Amino acid sequence: MIAPDYPDGATPLDLNELAGLKHRHITTQAELDELEQANITSGLLWLSRTRRKDVLTPGFAVELHRRLFGDVWTWAGTFRTTGKNIGVDPVQIGVQLRAALDDALYWVDRDTYAPLEAAIRLHHRMVFIHPFANGNGRHARILADAMLEKLYGVGPVDWTAGADLLKMNERRAAYISALKAADRHDIGPLLAFARLTGKP
Repeated sequence: MIAPDYPDGATPLDLNELAGLKHRHITTQAELDELEQANITSGLLWLSRTRRKDVLTPGFAVELHRRLFGDVWTWAGTFRTTGKNIGVDPVQIGVQLRAALDDALYWVDRDTYAPLEAAIRLHHRMVFIHPFANGNGRHARILADAMLEKLYGVGPVDWTAGADLLKMNERRAAYISALKAADRHDIGPLLAFARLTGKP
């Protein structure tokens, strides 16, 4: 069984979740990262081709996770059932997810925030809830970008700025720090991370 090498801020998998790996030949973190990236590429292709506009629904969020990670993990697209170092209690995931997506839909309908700020706020809520055993950051970034494209008709956030957010580096450190500030109700650093200016 693979022994993952988690960067700071990553969500460790328990033994049952690790057992959900569909490819037994994978033994290193590098191999797992490569396999997941191939699956994400396939999921992004699906996302680019879909004409669905219901991106702010629990059903879409679950399907997106399944499309991004379902070739790698048996539990992709299902809510986690274990507590983690981050995230709401597992029994609250369904309620919290629906509330976050309903809020985001309200922001779109009422022009509450500029599009990029709305996407950043949705991203933070998704990471805070942490619906799935793993892949939550990547899923949240892609869902936020889907919101921008499908509902606002604008381009995606430059999350990485050329860095690899799966590895510890200056960009990931800034990202994790900004998420923690948002957890304390200070969205400013996360907006700055995405090169945005908050509304006055």
